[in-house]
Amino acid sequence: MTVSATRARALVAGNWKMHKLPSEAAAWLRDLLAAVSASEDTAADIALLVPYTHLPGMAKLAFGGPVALGAQDLSSHTEGAYTGEVSGAMLRDVGAAYVIVGHSERRAYHHEDDALVNAKLAAASTAGLVPILCVGESREQRDAGEAGNVVLSQLTGALDGFAFTGPGSLVVAYEPVWAIGTGLTATAADAQEMCALIRQALERRFGQEGSEVRVLYGGSMKPSNAAELLAKPDIDGGLIGGASLDVADLLAIAGAA
Repeated sequence: MTVSATRARALVAGNWKMHKLPSEAAAWLRDLLAAVSASEDTAADIALLVPYTHLPGMAKLAFGGPVALGAQDLSSHTEGAYTGEVSGAMLRDVGAAYVIVGHSERRAYHHEDDALVNAKLAAASTAGLVPILCVGESREQRDAGEAGNVVLSQLTGALDGFAFTGPGSLVVAYEPVWAIGTGLTATAADAQEMCALIRQALERRFGQEGSEVRVLYGGSMKPSNAAELLAKPDIDGGLIGGASLDVADLLAIAGAA
């Protein structure tokens, strides 16, 4: 494996899923911004991936500050008669910088396949959003020895034709599906192995700049295991679920980077 000369600054991205009301989110963000301001500088960038309804109010508070915002999904279409859809341009207009694409819950509950994930990745790039592309295997796939093949297949399918413009134009999150919301956590060695596999694939596709894309671990990272995971050479941060709903927990993870 080729390792980039300088390691990317860590990214701690909190996926709030369907939690908090917009009014609660605004108060929470004020607390986070105050805590970040009062703390020593960490080695991590912080982003919050929140429900669409939260973005306008949170963007007013976060504008120009140390916390970036993003959405949890977007439409593959730019505009049109698509009731209930939200385009990348709409997200960008209300202050989003990032967007999650291909999260395991979208793949499982909404039957998103690689072709749709690929289209959404392109839509995010076109809108000027940085996609956080999620890839990962189920327990059955891992037990069958197919984890690597599944992840590489998802990665290849999503990136087909992607307009890569450098390391900052893409983030990849490895999320072992079997370790999300189950209480199970991949060992740091397991997570490193899969993140290294992803990095190698990115380098093969995009050259040296591909090796500098931030690769996150998205399998139940929390304050108790963050330092061990983030110490691994191919884990550049975390896509955080439940722990991102607590200011102290989120800052503890960022502080471990």
